[in-house]
Amino acid sequence: MSTFSASRRLAAGAAATLCLTLVAGASWTAGASASRTSAPSVRTGASRQQGAAVSTTLPGTTCPAFPSDNVWNTPITGLPVDVHSATWLAAMDSSTTDLHPDYGPGGGKSSPYGIPWQIVKPSQPLVKVSFQYAGQSDKGPYPFSASTPIEGGAKSTGDRHAIMVNPATCTLYELFDAHFHADGRSTAGSGAIWNLNSNHLRPATWTSADAAGLPILPGLVNYDEVKSGVMNHAIRFTAGCTQESFVWPARHEAGVSDRNCPPMGARFRLDASFRLPRSECSTFCQTVITTMKTYGLILADNGSNWFFQGTTDARWTYNQVDQLKAIPASEFVAVNESCLEVSKHSGEAYQPGTAAYTRRCG
Repeated sequence: MSTFSASRRLAAGAAATLCLTLVAGASWTAGASASRTSAPSVRTGASRQQGAAVSTTLPGTTCPAFPSDNVWNTPITGLPVDVHSATWLAAMDSSTTDLHPDYGPGGGKSSPYGIPWQIVKPSQPLVKVSFQYAGQSDKGPYPFSASTPIEGGAKSTGDRHAIMVNPATCTLYELFDAHFHADGRSTAGSGAIWNLNSNHLRPATWTSADAAGLPILPGLVNYDEVKSGVMNHAIRFTAGCTQESFVWPARHEAGVSDRNCPPMGARFRLDASFRLPRSECSTFCQTVITTMKTYGLILADNGSNWFFQGTTDARWTYNQVDQLKAIPASEFVAVNESCLEVSKHSGEAYQPGTAAYTRRCG
């Protein structure tokens, strides 16, 4: 599990990982195993090889993980290396650190390691949540209940993320430090509500359920996507040192006054020539490596250096997770994705292969 200083991030989630929990009335009947999910539906309007954006639906729903032209879903293979790349890599101890998947079997089949998310009934009652950082939180109400899975479990003293999706409206709800109490007394550190069909960003300087003011769910390594052999989005990760600034698409900072540290929102790409032999890196492992080369990593929170997050799922095996620990952080570079920005208030990105992309990104 990653580590972080709660006092250094206004209201943010750390390097956590997720367990997938479906409730009755979503895509399955009540009592369905939380470790079994339907395979994601992959949109095939463009191919990975062509460099165009391709998005997948969230398993168990017909909702996109944001539009296909969202920055999370945009390939970065053609973007230039950021001028600060070497400095930021040094600050994250890249020369001596390997990547660490922040998800997996963990406590076993009954308590896999990760951040949980839940598909709620469209009829799920909405409740009021009182926030510690109310000025930077969406008021709600939220489909939060006693059955909502909490990251780390009900007794956790960690980040306690709670993530819920309404499949009828394609609305994503995310809470940090979530505590459910009956009679309208539920609390959280911060909360954010997202329209999964929209590219709209949070107001600048607002946190969310993580320190960068970004959504958590779309940046997670998802078992069903990896199993399909295609994962068409960037992956969220953490660093132990972040500076007091953020870059698009991030909206919030929670760092220190050290310009050598990377800012929230910084994006990193695995070198295209990096290889692990298939004898040491299975199909699951190869899929994640391809994703890191094509879509990269987005710095989303304070935590342990080079910890990247995924959904909690009882189907993860130690082998699938441990093989990814052989990826050296030194094989990454920071890229400058500012040329992708269509609007500072939107996550929409100029797409490779279009005239606008060629004009702006070269």
